[in-house]
Amino acid sequence: MGSKILWFVAVLAVITAGESSKSVGETCHPDDLKGLRSFKAGIHSDDSGRIDKWIGNSCCGWDGISCNNVTGRVTQINLPGFIATDDAPLQAYMYGSISPAITLVSNLEVVDLSGLVGLTGKIPPLIGFHLPGLRKLSLWGNHIEGALPESIGKLSKLEELCLNENSLSGSLPANLGNLKALRRLDLHSNRFSGAIPENIANLTSLESLSLQNNLLTGDIPVNIGDLQALKELDLSNNSLTGRIPSSITRLKAVSIIYLNDNQLVGGIPTVLGRDQLPCLGFLRLNDNRLTGRIPYSFGYLSSLQRVSLANNELEGPIPASLGDVTSLTELYLNGNKLSGRLPSSISRLSQLLMLTVSNNMIQGPLPHQMASLGNLQMLDLSFNRLNLSTIPKWLLKLPSLSRIYLADCKIQGEIPEDLRATPTPLQELDLSANHLNGKIPEWIGSLTELYSLNLSVNVLGGEIPSSVTKLARLGVLDLHSNKLSGSLQRVFQVESRFTTGGSLAFLDLSNNNFTSGIEQIGMGTQLEIQHINLSHNLIEGRLPDSIGRLESMKILDLSCNNLDSALPPLLANASSLETLKLQKNHFTGKIPSEFLKLRKLKELDLSDNSLEGKIPFGQPLINFPRGSYSGNKGLCGVPLEPCMP
Repeated sequence: MGSKILWFVAVLAVITAGESSKSVGETCHPDDLKGLRSFKAGIHSDDSGRIDKWIGNSCCGWDGISCNNVTGRVTQINLPGFIATDDAPLQAYMYGSISPAITLVSNLEVVDLSGLVGLTGKIPPLIGFHLPGLRKLSLWGNHIEGALPESIGKLSKLEELCLNENSLSGSLPANLGNLKALRRLDLHSNRFSGAIPENIANLTSLESLSLQNNLLTGDIPVNIGDLQALKELDLSNNSLTGRIPSSITRLKAVSIIYLNDNQLVGGIPTVLGRDQLPCLGFLRLNDNRLTGRIPYSFGYLSSLQRVSLANNELEGPIPASLGDVTSLTELYLNGNKLSGRLPSSISRLSQLLMLTVSNNMIQGPLPHQMASLGNLQMLDLSFNRLNLSTIPKWLLKLPSLSRIYLADCKIQGEIPEDLRATPTPLQELDLSANHLNGKIPEWIGSLTELYSLNLSVNVLGGEIPSSVTKLARLGVLDLHSNKLSGSLQRVFQVESRFTTGGSLAFLDLSNNNFTSGIEQIGMGTQLEIQHINLSHNLIEGRLPDSIGRLESMKILDLSCNNLDSALPPLLANASSLETLKLQKNHFTGKIPSEFLKLRKLKELDLSDNSLEGKIPFGQPLINFPRGSYSGNKGLCGVPLEPCMP
């Protein structure tokens, strides 16, 4: 008898569920229907076509809409900009404004309108009162503006709040600390200002806190260490002040701490043992105003992989305990006041890939034990108090080293030939501001993987070797302030590994004794050059029409040479130009009217030439001061004196 009753109840439940499902599919709650239709009305473009299919009254069958199977109420709006497909994610764009009436859909648990790019409007002010069951609100990657409503603190079930990469402003609501269920708070890349609420430390379930790239001020909450579930903390690129709270060392789950690019002061908090910050793998404290020494207790941070303490006011020696952080792969200590020698214990960092200690007061000699750094790919020792005289042999034998920066290391003599035989082909080489002499060697062309070559501020002489044309990957060439002479044509004849465009982006040959070769500019395959400085040479000849082929060029400085003839009208084809400096040459004729096409021009200097006639009237030429045109006796017109009839 009992089994028959159970069977009857089960059958009745199935029938009831079927009828419920049927009723759910047939219609939509009036409030839900009104709220969704209002949302659709606010959208004027949806290239995915999803909301175009919102037809009829059965909203639970609409794209992106999910409903509760029992109540029939809408619980989710999922219309993200990135749509998963079998091949690759598809980017969908939606343009329009979020309707405040969306809060009529009062049973919502998930709202995902992220990454749609063109969505505008404001977060409904009363969202916290109307959507009490909301667990996820994701609107990142749009153009949402206005303030974060105070009512947001009423969303007691909220687990994810992702509003990053919008145009939100104002202060963070003081009641953010009420969101006890919150696991992810991502507000980065907006315009939020004011202080971080102290009660944010109440969010004990929080795993990720991202407030970077805002306008936040004030101190980091003193009890930040109470966020014991926190795995990621990013407060970078704000205007935070004060000291780093000592409580931060109590964060046992955190793997990422980014506090860089603020105005933080004081010392780096001391770690008291290996049980503090045991999971910390990535630490950025760079670009602040931190003082004092690097704590010896850094050696306790056994999980550290990448550390940047760059551009602070740290002093004293680099602690030998850093050698205990054997998982370290990147270490950036540049731009401080560190002194003493590099500790020999650094040789124990067998996983180290990048080491930068430039712009400090480090003294030599370098510890020869560093020869064991078999994985080191980049080493920057520039601008310290090293007196190397020569590049150590062991350094050039490091098996993985491809990027070497040894500027102002007091290296003397000719460019060492050992550089052509490094175990890994060189990609970047900076020997600037040393005492190198002799010529640039012909073998330089064998460094075919070279992307950046900086030999500036030395006493190198002679001509640029013909082999430089073989540097097909070269992107940066800086030879300024030497005694180089002859023709510069070879730099414009560098081969390109691309079919068009070339790799060269930055060229500085200023303050030398070059006399010719200007006719080759824009003639070869290197057409993507953005920065050219050939000033303060002895270059003669005329500026060729081919210079107009350099359409990516932003800076051109040919000042203080012996260039003559007329200015080429085709220079105006270099439409990306922002800086044009041609002063102190012998240019003649009129300023071409085509120069009015240089709409991006911000700096112009044509002074001290032999130009004549009326300055073409119009922007941008009339925006520059008189000094941009002075010293040309035949010039007239705005901003100079009016032309005579």
